Amino acid sequence: MEHARPSRTALRVAMRRAAHQIYDAQPLVFPDPIAVPILGNAYLPEVERTATKLHKPFSVALRAFLVARSRYAEDMLARAVADGATQYVLLGAGLDTFAHRNPHPDLHVFEVDHPATQQWKRELLEGGNLPTPQGLTYAPIDFEHQTLPAQLLAAGFDPHARTFFAWLGVVPYLTHAAFRATLDFIAKSPAGSGVVMDYSQPRSALPFFEQLAHDSLASRVQLAGEPFQLFFTPEEIALELTAFRGIEDLGTPELNARYFSKRTDNLKLLGSAGRLLSAWT
Repeated sequence: MEHARPSRTALRVAMRRAAHQIYDAQPLVFPDPIAVPILGNAYLPEVERTATKLHKPFSVALRAFLVARSRYAEDMLARAVADGATQYVLLGAGLDTFAHRNPHPDLHVFEVDHPATQQWKRELLEGGNLPTPQGLTYAPIDFEHQTLPAQLLAAGFDPHARTFFAWLGVVPYLTHAAFRATLDFIAKSPAGSGVVMDYSQPRSALPFFEQLAHDSLASRVQLAGEPFQLFFTPEEIALELTAFRGIEDLGTPELNARYFSKRTDNLKLLGSAGRLLSAWT
């Protein structure tokens, strides 16, 4: 993300979550009553102006992946809380709204992101008259000058408490060194802690037409100043997760079966590039 600017990719994700609430058929895969209000007058009109584009196959498939990603993360979080997790850390939180919908009264939420993105989010919440909920702590971090453990500790994070981490929409933008440093930090969490992340397969692992879609998306995020850097095949990421157990790595067939079967609209995943993964300490 460019210095002192809120994340453009975070905005695009939030707009697609809002579009899911407005345009997709019931029952929604990911009901989020805050997704529309948080965009407010600043960005919601853009969602409405581009409504016709939302029904193009690539746009539908991308929206499906993003709402499945959020749904899967919160499904896994509920499992972690049932097993005793008391902290939820959103790495690269963007405009995530979970803290405003948190059904777990004893769960403390930490949102980790660049200070510019967090300030932007606070301004949107204020503009929409959406109060900051109890149990939410912002943990601002500038990765050029600060470390994740130090910033979380400064925000009141308890490293001895069972914790669930959501690492969504982040991994493809990292260097491998940054990825390893964060994964190693998560792996040191108390037994029973967990993480959910998404990752993308390398261009070389995709069929021809998916390579074209990859190139189109990569070009757009490059222009937004947030280029893709890191890709894994399922075999490669498994080698990164040797410190974890109970790994679940889901591709398009599994996600469609879990979240998109028997729908009355055409909302479903296509292709094989994006995958979701959960793992436990």
